[in-house]
Amino acid sequence: MGAEIGMLVVETIAKIRRAYFVHGQPIKAICRDLGVSRKVVRKVIRSEATEFRYEREAQPLPRIGPWSDKLDQLLFANEGKASRERLTLIRLFDELRGCGYAGGYDAVRRYARRWRKERGATTAAANVPLSFAPGEAYQFDWSHEVVLLNGATVTVKVAHVRLCHTLASSMSPMCLERA
Repeated sequence: MGAEIGMLVVETIAKIRRAYFVHGQPIKAICRDLGVSRKVVRKVIRSEATEFRYEREAQPLPRIGPWSDKLDQLLFANEGKASRERLTLIRLFDELRGCGYAGGYDAVRRYARRWRKERGATTAAANVPLSFAPGEAYQFDWSHEVVLLNGATVTVKVAHVRLCHTLASSMSPMCLERA
């Protein structure tokens, strides 16, 4: 019946305040009933806040810290390879172990996830407009259009051509096509 680990939820804060201010329970009894420490109960009673969170500002990297440059090189080289040739994180971890790294796989995995997230934020904003030299590329398509010719309704095929350099378009109806 206690709060979630790492974060004090609003319901627990409400139960603590109700027990103390409305029912007049002592701090020790509230701790026993809700499974929280006396320090937490005092903090909730003294504060007007409705949510308490703890987030570490800087994550210490005791084992992987000295190896971050090497891991950056491995991750950058791996990112440049074709998707079929890329190494998995286990393989990168094995390479790092071969160089003398004594830490665990989870640290490498967390570091790689953060590295990808940071790289993704810088590369996602790129917009590369397409540009073509004159005569380099065009788009072509056919369509069937119903037109009125000399008072009769006729279906004709129309060839559509668009030049990618100038975006100029041209349409040519094919009236004499035989089936």
